[in-house]
Amino acid sequence: MSHNLQIKEGAFFVTDAHYSHLRPVFLDFLQEIDSKKLQPTQLILMGDIFDALFYEVPYTQKINAEALTLLQKISSSIEVLYLEGNHDFNLKKVFPNIKVFPISKQPVECKYNSKKVLLAHGDFGSNLSYRVYTAIIRNSFVLRVLNLIDLLLGHKLFKKLDSYLSKKDDCKDFVGFEKFIYTRLANKYSCDYFIEGHFHQNKSFKFDQFTYINLGAFACNQRYFIVKLSQTELLEEKIFSKER
Repeated sequence: MSHNLQIKEGAFFVTDAHYSHLRPVFLDFLQEIDSKKLQPTQLILMGDIFDALFYEVPYTQKINAEALTLLQKISSSIEVLYLEGNHDFNLKKVFPNIKVFPISKQPVECKYNSKKVLLAHGDFGSNLSYRVYTAIIRNSFVLRVLNLIDLLLGHKLFKKLDSYLSKKDDCKDFVGFEKFIYTRLANKYSCDYFIEGHFHQNKSFKFDQFTYINLGAFACNQRYFIVKLSQTELLEEKIFSKER
């Protein structure tokens, strides 16, 4: 879907940071953007930036409050795009100054110079059972019920979820990934680049219809990507390390 969006030279792409108080490095990254030690022209967040963030569950906003405040502040000076993932959704009211794209609006069509670029978190176009599951977990009524249960349990439900998610391995190799992507996307989209996260593979393939780029997860080794006109590739990989 076209939104007349332009990807800027020097934009930062970040995906799958899976931020929580148990995995806080993304907060350091935002602080360095806020302090101008890192200076993106645009910040493009490709989903699962938070391990758990939902508008209908205020506790998830409370435990992520410092990062949310920084993102709001950053969005007042540069354009921030946020593609919702499967860990962070229903966010329009959480981020009033940020351009938020739910799964129903993905892939998002952008332009970079004369190139057509499609962006997505990656958890779209899956099988029926997964689509039903994601529709249920994104449902506002279901989330409000879960929020009520969590309140009655003294937040034990989301604390347990937080602990479980923080222990997940974000760096596993997806055997047969190129074939999976080809079956899933080839002959379905016409563009120059198709960029997504979700799978944490940090791999790219050239198909007849487009170049596919799966971004590496920030949670795995603090990877982020910069749009560089001078490079033969669209994106230049960087590893974030906080300045001391």
